[in-house]
Amino acid sequence: MSYDVITTGRISVDIYPNDIGVGLADVQTFGKYLGGSPSNVAVAAARHGRRTAVITRTGEDPFGDFLRTELVRYGVDAQWATAVPGLLTPVTFCAIQPPEDFPLYFYGRTPTAPDWEIKRDEVDYVAVREASVFWSTLTGMVGEASREAQIAMHEARPRDGLTADQHTILDLDYRPMFWESKEQAREQVQQLLSYVTVAVGNSEECSVAVGEGTADEQADRLLEAGVKLAVVKLGPEGVMAATREERVISAPLPVETVNGLGAGDSFGGALCHGLLAGWPLENVLDFANAAGAHVATKIACSEAMPTTEELVAMLLDRGRGVPSNATARG
Repeated sequence: MSYDVITTGRISVDIYPNDIGVGLADVQTFGKYLGGSPSNVAVAAARHGRRTAVITRTGEDPFGDFLRTELVRYGVDAQWATAVPGLLTPVTFCAIQPPEDFPLYFYGRTPTAPDWEIKRDEVDYVAVREASVFWSTLTGMVGEASREAQIAMHEARPRDGLTADQHTILDLDYRPMFWESKEQAREQVQQLLSYVTVAVGNSEECSVAVGEGTADEQADRLLEAGVKLAVVKLGPEGVMAATREERVISAPLPVETVNGLGAGDSFGGALCHGLLAGWPLENVLDFANAAGAHVATKIACSEAMPTTEELVAMLLDRGRGVPSNATARG
């Protein structure tokens, strides 16, 4: 049986403080969680009943064992989350200083990291080709080996070979600390856009992909590149999604932010679910928006991913509409 969602790219152990509102130097206790954006997206989609898997690599160490155990606990197939001998599993620290200050500190990513050592001859291309959704990130293009593997995965599912209910999604996920310049990152985006049907990013990430401009201008450029759906996050103004036929804005759902770091990954998993369910674009966007808002109220990322029922209740409570099949898988 094919997968609903396969993601590929970064995985790490998130070490997040239990002490809120102080700098990292003053934190006394921490919690340990599964992290890494595409891994979190797989977890988020699994919470909506989707059959998911992640293609990634860990170190050959106890932290790698922990991450595989967590993936399985969350319902994500971990068969392709294998260990790389000689490397340590990356660890990511953050400080939680709401409402907007959540600095990240990446450890174990220089000169390379296990998930940048995915080899192209290790990939199950049949599974990638047959997945309903294939989700990759710009960060996966940093390492030479993972870049070659990720390009090969996209080549295995050319855009004109997809069925109507298949989606190839690129999370623009620009992390400036991993790149020498925006121009270097843009070169890698350009290698992938010809395969992608959905592109997701905030204004800065879209500027890396297609240049500065308004959200409408950036969406138009992504559509001109062949993307069928461009999703541009507007920060406090919500999120916009554009196709050639329609343009929808979902207003933000006001919440008291505790940690904004996992919101985008929760958004991504919910976006996958809504697209696969075949909902109207407005409903897909509201559902994903609610998913991001839900996780923003929690400390953890993966552990906080909401169920479909939780988001339906949240939307109804805020006076937003939901599709009639919103509580049914697919």
